Amino acid sequence: MIRGERQKWVSLAVLFAVAMLNYADRTSISAVFPLLRAELAMSDVGLAALGSFFLWSYAAGSPLAGLLADRYSRSRMVVGSLAAWSLVTLWTGMARSAEELLLTRVLLGLTECAYLPAAIALIADHHPTASRATAIGIHTAGLNFGLVAGGTLAGYLGDHVGWRPGFFILGGAGVALAGLAAAVLRDAPRPASKPAQAPSARESVARLARIPSYWILLGEGMLMAVGIWMFFNWLPLYFRETFNMSLAGAGLSGTLMLQVAATLGAVGGGYFSDQIARRNPNRRMLFQSLCYLAGAPLLLAFLGRPAFGFLGACIFGFALLRALGGASQLAVLSDLLPSQFRSTSIGLMNTANCFAGGIG
Repeated sequence: MIRGERQKWVSLAVLFAVAMLNYADRTSISAVFPLLRAELAMSDVGLAALGSFFLWSYAAGSPLAGLLADRYSRSRMVVGSLAAWSLVTLWTGMARSAEELLLTRVLLGLTECAYLPAAIALIADHHPTASRATAIGIHTAGLNFGLVAGGTLAGYLGDHVGWRPGFFILGGAGVALAGLAAAVLRDAPRPASKPAQAPSARESVARLARIPSYWILLGEGMLMAVGIWMFFNWLPLYFRETFNMSLAGAGLSGTLMLQVAATLGAVGGGYFSDQIARRNPNRRMLFQSLCYLAGAPLLLAFLGRPAFGFLGACIFGFALLRALGGASQLAVLSDLLPSQFRSTSIGLMNTANCFAGGIG
């Protein structure tokens, strides 16, 4: 068994890999839409429903997932969620009808929603203030890697051997990783004094409602979700219509600008946040605010008709500054709240962000 200081970093490495699969499994399906339309006779409305059904079930299940992660073993919830969504991913590759595929998307949302509230709280439990934002930033980078890798893998295999093998590979990798995670991940020791009695759902929500900073973080997260999902949904089309780019070129350009910047910002922002918070953890939120204020004016580039290079630099700069500031969000949340409320707060935030992202 891994013990001591090494445990938290080995656990983080495993969670990085799990995070990659978490986003790869949910996003890879969009890369094979043309193949699904041809083989399963899915309409554009049906293809859009694949994303909507996942988002709605994920949003609906997140509050309960957070409450459970505050009451039971977080490491076991991570393993259970990973194993469950990996089995659903395997089933996705075996779907024989549009209706069956839509069912797998609902189940994927319900099984994946248990991961982030448990994983982020587990990281916060193992990492004190001095390394908390860095660890959360590294984990966030895993999510970003998975978003790019999942679509790339599914698209490549779809071009060469069909759409099903990609889901078999992702699902099989998840089942294998669940075994490794079960062997490595451990809950952080609970304080010996004051034996913890899990608060009720009403007590948890009431506690969060009395914290003004939580409302600020919740509102900030929702506004950011609207903006970033606008980019995800419309940036490729904007590039195609404005700069006469190919579909592949528009999609790749948008993804690279956003995800490379987001990955660099998540890791760098986490490190800077921890350095800033060494003397006063309250400075995390100030750092977050300054990054957002610096990034917002870059979006004014869309008001004109700038050259592609200039616009790309502005998009990259905005995404980088957003990620630099966003790396502090969950660390601030973890600093504010005792351990027994963290997963609940993240679950509620996930639900709010999902609904806000749907507006974008």
